[in-house]
Amino acid sequence: MDEVLATIDDKLAQGDVGEAIGLLRAHVEQIPLDRVAGMLARAGEAAGFADLVEASRAVVARPDDPTALFRLGYACIERGISAIAVPILVTALAQAPGTLPIIGELVTAYEDTYRYEDAVAVLEANEAVLRDWPERYLLAFNALMSGDVDKARRWASRLSTPDGKWAAARDRIVAMLDRADRIERVEAPPVRAWHYVLNASVLATISPYGFDEGMNGRYAFLQDTAANCLATLTRLRAVLPGASSVCLLPDRSSQILGLAAARLLELPARPWSSDVDSTVPDGAIIVAYDLSAVDRDILAALRNRAPGSVLVEHASCWTNPPPIAADFVGLLHQHVVPPWGAQLVASPEGQVRRSGPDTRPAEELADGIAAAASALSLDPETRPDDSVEHLVAFVDALAGAWPATGRRDRMWSPGPVRSSYFF
Repeated sequence: MDEVLATIDDKLAQGDVGEAIGLLRAHVEQIPLDRVAGMLARAGEAAGFADLVEASRAVVARPDDPTALFRLGYACIERGISAIAVPILVTALAQAPGTLPIIGELVTAYEDTYRYEDAVAVLEANEAVLRDWPERYLLAFNALMSGDVDKARRWASRLSTPDGKWAAARDRIVAMLDRADRIERVEAPPVRAWHYVLNASVLATISPYGFDEGMNGRYAFLQDTAANCLATLTRLRAVLPGASSVCLLPDRSSQILGLAAARLLELPARPWSSDVDSTVPDGAIIVAYDLSAVDRDILAALRNRAPGSVLVEHASCWTNPPPIAADFVGLLHQHVVPPWGAQLVASPEGQVRRSGPDTRPAEELADGIAAAASALSLDPETRPDDSVEHLVAFVDALAGAWPATGRRDRMWSPGPVRSSYFF
């Protein structure tokens, strides 16, 4: 550990805050909190984060003060380093047992780091002080996210009827549990089944790479191809016959994919309208390449489903989920480079460089997708449950419960099916 601490100190001295925080995140639970706070103060100064500097210095001065620890944990969560917040908030709770604000922030830190079982444990250990909304709801929610459907159902059944702002949370847990009941007898890869339970969304393709080495059907880094895009659209056509039109979102990648969808599905294409009084036609398919690239105002509008419409996202980031869940997702990734983006390529001599982006018109690139040979890398002996036929059987078994109706929720990820990822 001395070597790790020395390396972190060196990285901070060199101004390499990202590397220092990465090491601190990986080893934080073995480092004394006063040292953690001191390192965070230095990192905050280098990054210009005054809130983190102030909170860190308060812990250096008063390491046994639960309020100071709480504020530092909160600052870490706000700055996207929830893994570092965990031991800080655990210590704060030990010094101020049963304090609801500390419990709430600790649960948030556990959720951010996919430690759902730990969130359940801390909530159950403090059950005597919990309120129905939000803490017992969070107990049911995290039980479900950890894969314990029975426990989630027990806690959800005890919740009182909420008023006002918690009504949406009640509807969420009820809908998730209903979907969990629905798929109990449906055969599907776990990542597809749980993606549906949590998001009311159908996952089209399962990554075959590293499936049994920790990826479990998700991609980490993906240089996308026209064939992958075509596979998403081909599978969409198989499960969703009878659409009326394709709605084109304005970002370039979505334009390309939307035009390809219109060609493949032989449907008219219409542009997205910013007119607040306009509506998406009944039966329309709204196509996004990656919802993280879609304008926030459009995402807000898409939260309300137009009757009969289906939102399609080809490449969805599972480590930084979009603010709304698409009804149909092509694949799950941590980082993606579109087929027309600046991709890494190797020269004949083995030197790696980044290519320039493909600047051809969207219509020409869309034609290339529609004409591509579907070349999804799939070994039928190891991934027999990812055929088009199995996907169609999965959707048919939902018995009319997909596509869903009502408002679209945010995308919840990853749930109980974890995947390896890089910071």
